[in-house]
Amino acid sequence: MLVLGVESSCDETAAAVVEHGGRVLSDVVHSQVAVHAPYGGVVPELASRDHLRNVGPVVRAALERAGVGIGEVDGVAVTNRPGLVGALLVGVQAAKGVAWAAGKPLVGVDHLMGHLLAAFLRRGDGDPPLPRFPFVCLLASGGHTAIYRVDAPRADAIAELGATRDDAAGEAFDKVAKLLGLGYPGGPAIDRLAATGDASRVKLAGPMASRASLEMSFSGIKTQVALLVSRGRVLGRSVREGERAGVDGGAGIAVADVCASFQSAVTGVLARKLMDAATREGVEDVVLGGGVAANSELRRRAHELGSARALRVVVPPLASCTDNAAMIAYAGAVRLADGERDGWSLTASGQTSLQRATRKGRGRRA
Repeated sequence: MLVLGVESSCDETAAAVVEHGGRVLSDVVHSQVAVHAPYGGVVPELASRDHLRNVGPVVRAALERAGVGIGEVDGVAVTNRPGLVGALLVGVQAAKGVAWAAGKPLVGVDHLMGHLLAAFLRRGDGDPPLPRFPFVCLLASGGHTAIYRVDAPRADAIAELGATRDDAAGEAFDKVAKLLGLGYPGGPAIDRLAATGDASRVKLAGPMASRASLEMSFSGIKTQVALLVSRGRVLGRSVREGERAGVDGGAGIAVADVCASFQSAVTGVLARKLMDAATREGVEDVVLGGGVAANSELRRRAHELGSARALRVVVPPLASCTDNAAMIAYAGAVRLADGERDGWSLTASGQTSLQRATRKGRGRRA
């Protein structure tokens, strides 16, 4: 079975052709970073317009690179939730048009399901081992951060074990990078600078580091960094730059050190809570998914903590972590193989189909 996947939930226009077994024949991603960088974040209206301009060429490129015509594809899968509704609508309508014109079945895919199953993609050399059901997955991205137990590749076989009460981890990376003047997207910039910084020079409290809960919160650590910046404590990307600005060692903090402390605090909590979840659930496999799973320190910590607890850690390659259409095609192939189909009334939604267990906001839980 060959499936054409289309993804347009946020700021990447993507299309891919994937076999039912997970082998990726093509995976084309058009990024909108240049469009949104001047604003320090994604502007929904601009995202929708850019998807409109590029969805056709991207779909054609995916088919060409896979060496297949639309007639050879067995079905069309498209992200229809969650995400920016205007952006989702572009992909949904394009997929409907392709499926209708080619006489192919259409299936909608939850974007989070795509991330949860991305570890099953086979891209060639260096593929990680296949996860074994049941497994526990940390899905951390710009819009979502949660830990799930996955018993089977179906929405009704996935249970949320704990999620963020407020901001997503990826959003925290982007907002902190903006506070520090590092531009957009913030995650890669912080990861690069953290490698040259000293986390011990800046004391940041871990985000909801309690061992008693699998829930998370990232608004507080953003506030801590904002206070450092507002008080004029952060000067220069390195200690040397701070010295050139006339700042002695006790008066200023290098941006690289703030990045190192922030990244250490966030990835430490994410990795530990993932391992705690696996221990509580009695599973042997843990999986990373979502854009934040591309962070080098999170990947390293996951392997270290997993090894210490005799857990099997599955970390997908970077191309399978960030938003892509291959994961959507694979999740769609699973639905098609189970005989599922969606009609032409398929709609876009900003809400996930996965059941939520974590209540948003602060305060004690019952």
